[in-house]
Order: sequence, then structure tokens, then C-alpha cells
Amino acid sequence: MNYRHGYHAGNFADVVKHVALVAILLHLKKKDTGFSVIDSHAGRGLYDLRDAAPQATGEAQGGIARLADIAAADGALGAYLDVVRECGSQRYPGSPLIAAKLLRPQDRLVAIEKHPEEAAILTDVLAPFRNAMAETGDGYARMVKLVPPPSRRGLIVIDPPFEATDEFEMLARALTAAVRKFANGIYLAWYPIKSQSAADGFVGEVLAAGVAKAVTVEIAVAPPSERMTRAGLLVINPPYGFAGQMQAAAAVLAPRLGAKAGEPADMTVTWCAGAE
Repeated sequence: MNYRHGYHAGNFADVVKHVALVAILLHLKKKDTGFSVIDSHAGRGLYDLRDAAPQATGEAQGGIARLADIAAADGALGAYLDVVRECGSQRYPGSPLIAAKLLRPQDRLVAIEKHPEEAAILTDVLAPFRNAMAETGDGYARMVKLVPPPSRRGLIVIDPPFEATDEFEMLARALTAAVRKFANGIYLAWYPIKSQSAADGFVGEVLAAGVAKAVTVEIAVAPPSERMTRAGLLVINPPYGFAGQMQAAAAVLAPRLGAKAGEPADMTVTWCAGAE
């Protein structure tokens, strides 16, 4: 299955991933000191939900569209919805644009995209933001090269397309290499769950590299199928209060994101290394 961003913009997995992204960014902004965000597989940054790719799957209807009734929300969920709604009802922001909109003048964003056509659009999307830069290149290699950032404070977002059969292995190697260079960084890594054992194996491989604190956030909107119905996040060095924020968000999101009416999604937040 092709997980390139355009096909799944605004789906249930995007909602959970981007609420987590916003929660981390809000925490980093609590200190005046600047921080860096590195987005290794950034995509084009902004998606028109009327385009062919999102229309082909219709997945936004089971994701962001299900949140239209939320007039106001607290914390990360509320801030996420504010950013999304700023983009208009027919457009959905990817992680680099969400980050760019939340950064302060002292913060920096490097967004990397391998596909030249997508990277060109990303460059245009980020052009209004003086502290955001788009690059064309291999996201894994550039991510490892760019850490640690000069600020020594930062978030690394890793959201691969899972086009390759060995993507879990590549993700684990790159993530492990980056953590060895920048042990104090916050890492937000997304993964699909077609096989729970494969997902658990990936998490276990990364933790075996000596990660002291990590949380998984996993969501299942329906039983496994050929369509994407389950996805997860591995968050290394989650900020204080992150797990609680995601559990609070789950209480709002799970009843809305289930694939069938009246059947809520199963959303779990689990400490897999360390604890608060």
C-alpha cells in the first residue's frame, strides 16, 4: 500500500499525529530559548482535499471532517483545530506547515522532501515563513546529518511514506543513529500498523538502543484490512505532561474516529520505556 501523504491527508492517523505534534511544540515554546524542528519526510505541506489523490481515498471524511462539530477545545487539540481551520475547509496542512505556523522568530524549521515535484510545492508553501527552509533530499540521511541542531533543543518528525518493503528497518536504523547523536532530542515517528508484531518489533528495536523514555500512541478505527485502519506514533523523550494531553485528546477523538457509527476507535497511550 502507498502511504504517500496526499492520499491520506486529513485522515484519522493525520489527526492523531498532528495533535501530538502540536502538543510537543506548545511544550517547547514554554521556554524563551529557541528550538529547531526537522521534518524528514515533509510532503508538500498543504493539501487541497478536492485534488485527485485525497478524493481517490476519501479518508479525510473519516478524519478531520469528523471534528467539524467541535466549536472549542482545550490544549493541543484546540490549538491544532485552530491551525487547520486557518487553512480553509477544503485544505489540510501537513506537519511542516503546522510547525511553521506555530514557530516563534527564534525557532527554526528544516523540512525535507525527496520527491522533486512535492519539494517544489513545499518550498512555495513555506516561502512566507522566514525561519522555515525546504530541502530536496533523502530524509533519513539528512535527518541524521542535521542532528544535533545548533540550539540543542528540538523536535525531529519522521513520517515516512512506507513505500519500501523494508521501511520499518530503515526507520529504525535512522532513528537509532539520530538518537545516538542527539540523545536529548524529542522524536515523533509515525508508523502504519498492518501487523502488530511488525510494529512492536520496530518499537522494540529502537528501545534496545538505550532509549530511556518513550511513549507509543496507537489508534485502531476498525479491524485490520487492506485499507489503513491502524497507525501509531513512537515518541522518544516525550515532554512532561504529553501522555496526559494525548489521553485527554483520545477522550474526544476516539468516539468520533471509529469507522462505523456507534463504534469508537481504540486509542491507547502507553509508556514503553520509563515514566513521568
